Amino acid sequence: MTLSWSAYAVSLTRPDAPPILDESADLVLKTASVGKLLLLGEVARRLESGVLQADRRVSKQGARFVRDSGLWHVLDQQDLTVLDACRLVGAVSDNLATNVLLDLVGLDAVRDFGASIGAPPMELLDYVSDVPRAQRGPGTPPTLSRASARSLVGFLTALHNGTVSPLVGEWMSLNTDLSMVAAAFLDDPLAHNAIGGDGAPPLRNKTGTDDGIRADVGIVGTGTGTGSGSGTGTGTDAVAYAVVANWQSDDADPGLAAVMTRMRAHGTMIRDVLH
Repeated sequence: MTLSWSAYAVSLTRPDAPPILDESADLVLKTASVGKLLLLGEVARRLESGVLQADRRVSKQGARFVRDSGLWHVLDQQDLTVLDACRLVGAVSDNLATNVLLDLVGLDAVRDFGASIGAPPMELLDYVSDVPRAQRGPGTPPTLSRASARSLVGFLTALHNGTVSPLVGEWMSLNTDLSMVAAAFLDDPLAHNAIGGDGAPPLRNKTGTDDGIRADVGIVGTGTGTGSGSGTGTGTDAVAYAVVANWQSDDADPGLAAVMTRMRAHGTMIRDVLH
């Protein structure tokens, strides 16, 4: 199987330390749902500036309806607060909530936000759709999102230093997908967002999955890896990581198994450094 990898991990609290991971860190690959972080960043910016109210209600009626990732498409609830829509994106990468929030702020605004924080080549290029890209006609972006591992760690660094609103970190801490790099941290996927000693959850991550794509990016602190699910971070160290794999989507399942094994091995390396 032909694989392309982009991986990068650095200490956020020891900036002079060498990278923990550095494998084709500048290679731009498809990142599936990871690009939704830029949408969350723009929504959070508007909430903090007062341009947008957290209790404003948004409706799935008339939105670009999409199934797959998420919960809202199977819920009876027709409208949510903006804050709850963001929580759904953070927790279960909710595709319908993503499209509703994109209708609210617009792709151009998301692109401008990314440029303002120096995110490129990290980009969110499109809405989410059930229709295969090959069937969507001319002008359809080639993928939902793309980035290099270095640019993803740059976004995480901006989150760590406050350039990106901490609201984004709160939403990331709800993520239930700990199947990739984060599997090595031994946290409870459904209850790992307790606040650590530095005032932040020990783990905040976002994943992206699609045919031939696996991506996991996040910030992990020293309180992670106990397996208790409670988090006991002391704030003494934190690592920002991004690991992205792309391969031909018609490859057999054993190829995916190899990707997942390697992603978890990267997580083990990060865990060992933290401890």
